[in-house]
Amino acid sequence: MKKILVSTALLAGVLSYAGGFRVSLQGVKQLAMAHTSAHAEDASVTFFNPAGMSFIPSKLSVVAGGFGASNKVTFQNLNTLQSTETDNPLGTPIYAAITYKPIENLSVGFSFSTPFGSTIKWPDNWEGKEMVQKLELKSYYFQPMVSVKLAPWLAFGASYIYARGKVDWDKAVTQFNGQVNINDDKASGHGYGFGFYFRPDPKLDVSIAYRSAIDMKADNGTATFKFPTQTPYSLLKLNAAGQDGFTATLPLVEEYTIGLTYKVTPKWQVSADFNYHGWERYSKLVLDFANAPLAPNNPSDPTVLVSAKNFKNSKTFRLGTQYAFTNMIYGRLGAYYDESPYTNENFIPETPSFDTYVITGGVGFKLKQFGIDIAGGYAMPQYRNVNNANLGFYGQAKAKAFYFGLGLSYNPF
Repeated sequence: MKKILVSTALLAGVLSYAGGFRVSLQGVKQLAMAHTSAHAEDASVTFFNPAGMSFIPSKLSVVAGGFGASNKVTFQNLNTLQSTETDNPLGTPIYAAITYKPIENLSVGFSFSTPFGSTIKWPDNWEGKEMVQKLELKSYYFQPMVSVKLAPWLAFGASYIYARGKVDWDKAVTQFNGQVNINDDKASGHGYGFGFYFRPDPKLDVSIAYRSAIDMKADNGTATFKFPTQTPYSLLKLNAAGQDGFTATLPLVEEYTIGLTYKVTPKWQVSADFNYHGWERYSKLVLDFANAPLAPNNPSDPTVLVSAKNFKNSKTFRLGTQYAFTNMIYGRLGAYYDESPYTNENFIPETPSFDTYVITGGVGFKLKQFGIDIAGGYAMPQYRNVNNANLGFYGQAKAKAFYFGLGLSYNPF
């Protein structure tokens, strides 16, 4: 029974993954410039700061794009020297947005994005199989928004966020030679964002934005156990199908962003961003099972599993540049550094996270009202000496990743 309890307690890892993994792939042009935010050329600015809509030169702007994200994680047990590598499928974040100015100083818009999500797949029989075999996470943000130009050089914008999410997680229950699947595809939550966008000089854009934390409510989750026999069903108080329900709150973190873009010359601009992520709200995670007594250390209610977390707030530093070779062709480069939200002592294989350096680049083409953007990024995660005593998980973790994207824009009038 102890192994079942330990394994199931690690469900907290998947809940943190819903907020602990931030996908910085929401604008192809922005990615090419290190994913900087102070760019108001088209509707792609809406994800970063709704106030930027007021400075889009076109009355109507439409954008859409998608990415391919490839990553692999390798874990080596330093005692046995055995190495295990993930076999992750290609991630495909997407985004789309539209903005419109019904009157001169008022802009409205709508943004769809996928800011959290990924799939990690370890071998079924690897040494951490009780923690994770496969984990798929998806999230979708739907954001209507409005922006008001308060002065020729200043705008304020705000957005409402409706979020939907899905989690699908497999891991082993070795005590009974079985497996459990944790699934919920109807988690939802609400949030908001707001920001100020400044253009005090034609050469300078400044973006200050805030996106709130969102508590994703999973009210109808299902834990499905598979064993060679039904003997454990009564022990775990499962139904005839080997299932139990659960509820949980999956927190997605808040984010503060300050960005600026300066036009050094009419053809050359430089951009910089600072992001601050509020990971400290992960002090604990609570999972409430309908019947299964999976928390014997909680005498008041053994069906309520509480897992302490030790996440810390983190920062990201970004620097990008763009050069106009002609009125139709633009070259872009960038680099950024992204901190991990937890230490080596809190490393978990469900949500492997690393301090990471990333270099980016891309090209853009303008064809009258149409724009085509291509971007790529290469990540250099720093290896970690894993020392998680709570999980009994020790070794060395390494990763590698790269991204590419294609974006389209249309500014008809």
